[in-house]
Amino acid sequence: MSLPSYPQAQQAQIIRAHQRDLYHVSSLREQTESVLRSWLGTRWLTRWDREVDLLVKLAYYGVTTGRATQTLGEEYTDIWQYSASSQRAPPSSRIRASLVLLPTICAYSLGRLGNAFALRERLPWLGEVLKSLPTGLEVVSEINLAIFYLRGTYYDLLKRVFRIQHISSIPEDPHTRPPSYSLLGLLIIARLLYRLTTAVRTQAVNTTSASSLRGKEKARASPDSRETFLDDRPVSSFLGPENPEGEPATPAEDDERTMLDIVSIPDTVRASRNCTLCLEERTDSCSTECGHLFCWSCIVGWGREKAECPLCRQSLNLTRLLPIYNL
Repeated sequence: MSLPSYPQAQQAQIIRAHQRDLYHVSSLREQTESVLRSWLGTRWLTRWDREVDLLVKLAYYGVTTGRATQTLGEEYTDIWQYSASSQRAPPSSRIRASLVLLPTICAYSLGRLGNAFALRERLPWLGEVLKSLPTGLEVVSEINLAIFYLRGTYYDLLKRVFRIQHISSIPEDPHTRPPSYSLLGLLIIARLLYRLTTAVRTQAVNTTSASSLRGKEKARASPDSRETFLDDRPVSSFLGPENPEGEPATPAEDDERTMLDIVSIPDTVRASRNCTLCLEERTDSCSTECGHLFCWSCIVGWGREKAECPLCRQSLNLTRLLPIYNL
């Protein structure tokens, strides 16, 4: 009596499983954010949104892949992970831990380090590397995806590195031909070639422009012309932090960007100055194009996630926010 052999998972099953996993992770994050928003407020959630996303992904993949069980997407399509280098045995504990930790922690670290303004000021070369690294990883992931569509194995780049494939518990039908996704792979390759050509042309134009600008600047540069002044104040002093929503909340009494005497305002009037996002008294007040007032840090954090006003859903352009000093 021979043991039953399971066929390789089809491309459609792997793609569908990945889509279902993304859906469940997104749904779990929305529910987590809803609970945290009601407990701790929108401002706290905006400041720690990356950490929340990290914990949600670690929790979802930790209790599934980390425990050598199917994810909800794999269970939906009835496929299982196995190690191609160990005769269809389940992945080892170290490989499972790598599959859970590497994609989540690396993405989180790149996001945090890429926004570290102080680090980029001290080490400009490191800032440029961190800025270009996500683009490089995106290109490598697209190349891996094109290979998957052409050959049908290793949908995820990390699984290609560790040689993790899928088997299906659904027997093959000899009378049915599985669908082919080779055309999608060719389209991805064509898009990558177009991006490469565009990047080379842009780099050539930028190099020519930079060399001409350097020549002009050397002709009229002086030691005292490094800083630009406006009314005897350097322009750099007007620039705020690059990540304002990550800054701690400022009490309304300490708001320096208002002409009002906050302390002398009656409590009934101050109650009407609350920001609808953080539910606290507005600081660094600004107005959107549709006329609604918010804290600067709150609306910037919101606008980076959704380009619409949180009240009227009109399109939101962060470059058109208007500072308000008397409301």
